Amino acid sequence: MGNLFCLVQVDQSTVAVKENFGKFDDVLEPGCHCVPWIFGRQIAGHLTLRIQQLDVKCETKTKDNVFVNVVASIQYRALVDKASDAFYRLSNTKEQIQAYVFDVIRASVPKLNLDDTFEQKNEIAKAVEKELEKAMSAYGYEIVQTLIVDIEPDERVKRAMNEINAGKI
Repeated sequence: MGNLFCLVQVDQSTVAVKENFGKFDDVLEPGCHCVPWIFGRQIAGHLTLRIQQLDVKCETKTKDNVFVNVVASIQYRALVDKASDAFYRLSNTKEQIQAYVFDVIRASVPKLNLDDTFEQKNEIAKAVEKELEKAMSAYGYEIVQTLIVDIEPDERVKRAMNEINAGKI
């Protein structure tokens, strides 16, 4: 119905990308807008400005040859002033972020022993956040927070470590 009268509603916490004959024209903020389709104007899509979270699970090996699963939680959002970049420059934001997280974790963890990996999880998170911020700002995204929420060694390694610790008591 709105398209018939050339009116478009943009919801709170989102922006709409307007095109004129298929070329980027403007970013429409929340509210009601007139987009006369008879003059070649259309809404190409909507982009959320809310903070989104992506959990990435990455398997890698430590310096002492223990395989671990590292789970990183990335919170990110599109920037309103770079909404056109966020809409047009990346086709799959989550896969792009995941690739950078894999790259940094697989470069950092193999330099550390298993115990050091647990102790330096904040440094690993900072390295991931720094790399992501540098890469994703070019695409119109801000990295809000990066956390390493879990480091889980192989089940046999956990059992062996528990037996060693039980023997010390």
